[in-house]
Parts: sequence; C-alpha cells; structure tokens
Amino acid sequence: MKYGSVAISVAVWLFGAALPAAAQQVAVVTPATRAPEFMRVYGSSQPPYGFVAFCERMPQECIVTSSDDSRFQATPQALSELDEINRSVNHEIEPATDMEVYGVAEYWTLPKTRGDCEDYALLKRHRLIAHGWPSGVLLMTVVRDEKNEGHAVLTARTTQGDFILDNKVDVVRLWNQTPYHYVMRQSYMDPKVWVSLDPNDASTPSALSGVQSVDPASLFDPMPNFP
Repeated sequence: MKYGSVAISVAVWLFGAALPAAAQQVAVVTPATRAPEFMRVYGSSQPPYGFVAFCERMPQECIVTSSDDSRFQATPQALSELDEINRSVNHEIEPATDMEVYGVAEYWTLPKTRGDCEDYALLKRHRLIAHGWPSGVLLMTVVRDEKNEGHAVLTARTTQGDFILDNKVDVVRLWNQTPYHYVMRQSYMDPKVWVSLDPNDASTPSALSGVQSVDPASLFDPMPNFP
C-alpha cells in the first residue's frame, strides 16, 4: 500500500481563476484526450475485504445520506472545498502502514494522526459529507498506480467530471489526468455496492494488501445492482 505524498502544482479543471484567494494556486488544464471526464462502469464488483470490515465497525459511514443520485454541482466553491480538504488531510495525517499503526496487514478506518491511502480517502469522504456533500458523489476507489501497485483514492462525482482526491499529491485532478489504471469503486446508488471500472480485469490489485474481495451477499443485506 503506497501512501507517500508528492509535491506538484495544483490543477483543478476550469475554475482556477474563479476560486477564492486561498485556492488561487489552482491552474486551468485542458481536458484529457485519452478518456472522457466521466468514468465508465462495466459491471458489478465484490467489495474489498477491508472496506467490508470497516462498514461492520462503523455502519454510519456506509449509509446513503441522500436520495438524490445526481452529480454534485461543480461550482468554484465546491471545487475549492475539494482542494482545501484534500490538502488539509494530506498534511494533517502522517503516512504509516496498517502494520505500523494497528499491528495488522489491513485495517480501513478514519485515522487520528497516522494512516495509509484508504484511511486518507475515508477521512476526506467523512469531512466532505459533514460539509453537506451527499454520499453518492464521494466514492472510494481502487486503482493500480504508476508502479502497477494497489492504491486507494477518493472520487468526487461532479457535473464537470470525476475528480480524484489523492494522498500522494495535493492536486485535485480529473480522473483522466492521473497516471492510474482504475479497477473498481463504490456505486453512487449505495455505498456498500462496488462496481468495476476495468472492462478486462475486474480483479483487485494483489499489491494492495487486504483488498481481497468477498461476496457482498454473505455480509450485507441484499443490494441493488450497479448503477
């Protein structure tokens, strides 16, 4: 599980000039040509084991907070909030493995002072929901990173595209502006349901310890199919 942070310039698409002074470092970038700004779902997927255990311990973090399944309006204020929370959590939490903090190979949780990639993403999701963002637009996501290793990020599903909050960088980028290969993420219809983002390989990265899949039917109440 990789959890390092890389210092590079911030790039949030379209709204850099309109953001408040605190977020004026955001630079305008042109849309990527290799993929559309919205992720495509290819089917259902089994949830990561670490996520299932997290929901069992903290069920309030895995409930639908709004019946509205529409994308969040990507106003300058909303994008500034993404930028602010991404940066603050990245600098507030010290990177550490689950083994170092909890003495186990995999443990998804809301970190206090230290954590790894999925912990950063869970805390960002928690804080954005507290700021009024619905659960259906804040989706835990598993990728293969630039080294082909497992990594977890948070996807913010907005009207201007799917933005990625990543503990490796302070940048908030469109998903197609990242170097990652996208494997799976939560469904926007239900936080407990996961969907595949890979048309060829729906399996989870073996390098992401503890992200072995489980049958959701054996752990959760019956859920709807993917969106």
